Amino acid sequence: MAEVLSPRALLDKLVSFPTVSRDTNLPLIDWVQDYLASHGIEAGRHVKPDEPEKAALFAHVGPWEEGGVVLSGHTDVVPVDGQDWSTDPFCVTEKDGRLYGRGTTDMKGFDALAIWALVEAKRRGVTRPLQIALSYDEEIGCAGAPPLIEAMQVLPRAADVIVGEPTMMKAVTGHKGGVTYWVHVHGFEVHSSLLHTGVSAIMWGAEMICWANRMNAELQAAEPQGMAGLFDPPYTNVHVGQIHGGTAHNIAAKDCEFGFGYRVVPGETLDQWRRLTEEKAADLAAQMQQIRPEARIELEEKFSLPPFAPEEDNSAEALVRQITGDNSENFVSYGTEASHFQVAGYKAVVCGPGSITVAHQPDEYITFAQFEEGQRFMDRLLERLA
Repeated sequence: MAEVLSPRALLDKLVSFPTVSRDTNLPLIDWVQDYLASHGIEAGRHVKPDEPEKAALFAHVGPWEEGGVVLSGHTDVVPVDGQDWSTDPFCVTEKDGRLYGRGTTDMKGFDALAIWALVEAKRRGVTRPLQIALSYDEEIGCAGAPPLIEAMQVLPRAADVIVGEPTMMKAVTGHKGGVTYWVHVHGFEVHSSLLHTGVSAIMWGAEMICWANRMNAELQAAEPQGMAGLFDPPYTNVHVGQIHGGTAHNIAAKDCEFGFGYRVVPGETLDQWRRLTEEKAADLAAQMQQIRPEARIELEEKFSLPPFAPEEDNSAEALVRQITGDNSENFVSYGTEASHFQVAGYKAVVCGPGSITVAHQPDEYITFAQFEEGQRFMDRLLERLA
């Protein structure tokens, strides 16, 4: 008879796989698939087309019918490079009522609970189906969710999705979306004493960054509209987090590159911010080309995530509130895969153990209390599905 692992044993195993987003997650996926198979659960997988060393996994337990519940998690974690850890980040360490390790909160704690719940659903029997969806590349823009959702359509279509990002087991029903560009300003090098005959990519790139600052000031000063008032801050904001360029102080810079991104409130679309960005880049490029026709600005979209909008008749939210007894309203400014499930027509809610404040930090941890609360949540969910 196959061994049934506890949630804690599953957490230990999952954390032991160093599934940093830049690296493979196949050893973890292989192990989970084999573990589920040992309990009579057949899992499918979606392999990332251009990086076959990454894969997503999905599985179904219960009647082969529509209307089930999906437990959604991601398998990748952020790097530990340069972080000052006091414990081994890829080995769960117990200390002072906490379980330390990379991903314990974000979000292998939930993944372990979801795997445990799926096996329990098979063992106990359920009359409403339970599914699991474990993605890749969440930490680099939730990019693995759309192809995973598409691949899952070989299963009976579920109704409700619980995305287990750390929320302290509170129901989160809305979050901001985002779109980010890598901007490459191509200038024309000249000696700095002849600056008027060249195009400094840095100085023209600064024009675009100053435009972002002006937009932030205008958005902050405006009265929040619609759903924007639910969020902190209550507006879409623009951010530049990295910039590179230039050869020497006395040369007009040939190149300047920087990230340029938006956190978009529900009620606004990514396309409207794309359009504004493209128009501004085209306007600046036209001015640059009046000096040197070779000058230009390239925009490469690196990330996009639709906003996750609150819904009045959200059965996933209702289910979570019935289980937790929590009726507080919670909206966040970070992004999750819930918005991709919502766009695909599912009812979705974000709810998982642990605090987002320790995610991505050195000595990331989940408390015993939160992990145990997560297991109680899964127990109550299984009772409802039975």
